[in-house]
Amino acid sequence: MAYDSQNKRRKQYSQMRSILDYGMGGLILLFGFFFLFSEKLGFEFEMEPFFKYFFSGLCIVYGAWRIYRGYQKNYYSE
Repeated sequence: MAYDSQNKRRKQYSQMRSILDYGMGGLILLFGFFFLFSEKLGFEFEMEPFFKYFFSGLCIVYGAWRIYRGYQKNYYSE
């Protein structure tokens, strides 16, 4: 009985973290694409192009990693 309760709690926690990773990953990914195509969208930033593209690439990679982590659902190291 106690094992089933603990297993259910772990499953709910894993699902909640997965949804959080999907949401945050998607949001960070959108920020990366926004900075990448900001000039075409009509936004100008007082930033060197190298740093803007580096930051957008970093956001895209990190957002994709968060989505991948949500897909894997490997939150427990057993």
